[in-house]
Amino acid sequence: MKPGNVAALPAPGDIEKNERLSRELSPRQLAMIAIGGAIGTGLFLGSSLAVRAAGPGVIFSYVIGAAISLLFMRALSEMAAAHPTAGSFGVHAEIYLSRWAGYTMRYSYWAGQSIANGSECIAAAIYCQWWFPHTPRWAWILGFSVALVYVNARSVGNFGSFEYWFSMVKVSAIVLFIVFGVALLAGAGGRPAIGLVNYTAYGGFLPNGFAGVWRAMVFVIFSYLGSEIVAVTAGEARNPEVAVPRAMRSMVFRLIVFYLGAIATLVGIVPWNRIQPGADVTASPFVKVFQLIGVPAAAHLVNFVVITAVASSLNCNLYLVTRMLFSLARGGYAPAVFGRVSRRGTPLRALLASTAGLALAVLVAALYPDGAYVYLFGISLFGGLFVWLLIFVTHLFFRRARHGAFPWLSVVGAASVAAILATTWWVEGMRVTLLAGLPWLGALSVAYYWARPRRRPG
Repeated sequence: MKPGNVAALPAPGDIEKNERLSRELSPRQLAMIAIGGAIGTGLFLGSSLAVRAAGPGVIFSYVIGAAISLLFMRALSEMAAAHPTAGSFGVHAEIYLSRWAGYTMRYSYWAGQSIANGSECIAAAIYCQWWFPHTPRWAWILGFSVALVYVNARSVGNFGSFEYWFSMVKVSAIVLFIVFGVALLAGAGGRPAIGLVNYTAYGGFLPNGFAGVWRAMVFVIFSYLGSEIVAVTAGEARNPEVAVPRAMRSMVFRLIVFYLGAIATLVGIVPWNRIQPGADVTASPFVKVFQLIGVPAAAHLVNFVVITAVASSLNCNLYLVTRMLFSLARGGYAPAVFGRVSRRGTPLRALLASTAGLALAVLVAALYPDGAYVYLFGISLFGGLFVWLLIFVTHLFFRRARHGAFPWLSVVGAASVAAILATTWWVEGMRVTLLAGLPWLGALSVAYYWARPRRRPG
């Protein structure tokens, strides 16, 4: 289909007619699931790497990330409302760009998020080892994996309820952290006021210059990846044309408030150069803060919260990759068995296949225990950024086909994401993003053109 051929475009509900997913998710659950998908190790663990790159200037990095996310949500919500389907942006790309774009986007997203699940599991193991340092990391990874596969194998209604309360816990924790941090900065509770000294005392507000602020974007943007889950849930949402855009708007503004508030508080309470002194990540920076200021009870409580947060994020990501593989199978790009659903309306076989990243995490954790998180983080980042880039490009053709307009803001968004992707080459430990991602994209393209004649139509 050529971009711009409006007559050939499917009606908003046509794609969905061939699916059998259960529509049980309410707007309230959609919004909290989206927050659950976004707030995870990107904030609770990866933010320490961002602080190390930019110092207090990481606040600027999160502002830039917020601006890109607003542009992204604006584009994606418009397309998701027009085409509410489990394949979401992969289907959009196939309609408005090409079948190759839909194929590579969905497989890249599936692979990237599956690997991200592995990094999330490693993060959960790091948190647990903070309490039990002599336990094997692989055992924690295996335990989290089994528990969350069980939750996702249940009906989507159970998944939505489970994720709603998971998300409530970490949202409440972030709010309390901000309130507690502001109290410390102001000197409430009998403690001497910290004031604003930590924002400028150790090399200034921009100790590594604006270059450091931009390098931090590699880690900061990962905090916003996952927010696209709302578009994927459109295939199982009640009244998706109304619920999905509403959930996206409320979610993205909440994320901006939470992220900016949490990170500004974090670098204000303790010197930025003590949050992440080395390249290896050994604990959440939010746990380290309470250790450094001498409140051990709070550190233990926060560690429990970040474990809950990573479980929530894992829960969402596993949902995402399962629906993406389901969409690939329904489109004829993956074995048909992955397009079948259980009696509960859950694509169980696609779920089991999507645990590949969890198995990879066990292997990498055993072979490379020190750098496992950063390594998997870098690989999964390519999939997320590549998908965001193609979503912006898809929106350009979507607007031209349906409205004859050219959305310049989507051009800005696409250019920003492409620049962040290129920047990974100059960030310590992140070259693996391009070294693994570009060969993957090449291999995927070869696989597409080899398998294309055998593909079923639709």
